[in-house]
Amino acid sequence: MSRIGHKIIRIPDGVEVKFEGNKLTVNGQRGTMEKEIPSEIIIELKDREICVASKGNTRRVEALWGLYRSLIANMITGIGNGFKKELELSGIGFKVKKDGSDFILSLGFSHPVKFPTSTGIAFEVSGDTKLIISGSDKELVGQVAAKIRELKKPEPYKGKGIKYKGEFIRRKSGKVGKVGATLGAK
Repeated sequence: MSRIGHKIIRIPDGVEVKFEGNKLTVNGQRGTMEKEIPSEIIIELKDREICVASKGNTRRVEALWGLYRSLIANMITGIGNGFKKELELSGIGFKVKKDGSDFILSLGFSHPVKFPTSTGIAFEVSGDTKLIISGSDKELVGQVAAKIRELKKPEPYKGKGIKYKGEFIRRKSGKVGKVGATLGAK
């Protein structure tokens, strides 16, 4: 039994939801999103609320029930408010600057890294070391943030790299040798 699937989704003001056939369409101030819904999932629209139910009790149908309830809720939240991820650059000489629609990252490589913008994603540079990624599709925002973070993951010794805001980087101590011991002395 899906615990998530039982929750009712409330539709905020300014967001319209239509369900025709097996296609769910969500319209709002941030654009339009569409999602194909499998035939095992039942969607009922009532008074600015969406109820999601399932046909059957198999394990696959129960998993789809909770999944599609979450996907629909994320679509409605994204069209209404949007999602954002904040990245922080830490390290000497690490910085980000906007270059037209693209932006350039200086990450300690021999060359600056140019990152193109994606459709449906907005980038905002705050200072030299903060990058804010926002959009209406939660999956796309997270995927773009992960691609940028993958360019230079934070390393555990000095903590240099790109990290999410509020992410804790577990630090390691450097090399520790015996004091006064020499290599090959017996």
